[in-house]
Parts: sequence; C-alpha cells; structure tokens
Amino acid sequence: MNKGTKEIGIGILVGIIANTFGTLVYILLFSDLGIEATFKAAIAQGYLGSLLALGAILNLAAFFGFLRLKRDLRARGVLIATLLTAIIILVYKFI
Repeated sequence: MNKGTKEIGIGILVGIIANTFGTLVYILLFSDLGIEATFKAAIAQGYLGSLLALGAILNLAAFFGFLRLKRDLRARGVLIATLLTAIIILVYKFI
C-alpha cells in the first residue's frame, strides 16, 4: 500500500467516525429518546436519512481541518466518506 492510498484510507476512516459521532451527538442533544429508540423511530417514520445527513455535518470540520493542515489526501478521504454517506441515504430513500 503506497502512502497516498494510506492517507486517503485514514481520511475515509476519520469521515466515517466523524459522521457516526455527529449522529450520536445530535441524538443525545436533541432527542428525548435513547439512541436505540431514536434509530427505531427514525426507521419507522422514514427519517433515518435525515438523521445521517445531520451527522455528516461534522465531516465539514474534519475536511476543512485537514485542508488547513495541508493534508489534502486525508481531506479527499473525508470527502469520499461523505459521498458514500450520501449514496447510502439515496439508496435508502428509494428502496
């Protein structure tokens, strides 16, 4: 594995972690239900995609942080993770 691939992989991992953490923070701050109950309600009511999209906002901080630190390949990885999240939301909405 070359250095570029490793840097992009780190960026993807950071993007996935940031998205997960952002979703959990949103649930804990703005939901009266617990984490599991919120996910079940989101699936039942059809707003799981919106919940994941709100969690992806934290990817902005990771993306611009990597750009500021001149870690362009890691920023590219975060962008790829964000696009993967968008594709998952799109597939979920239409299936």
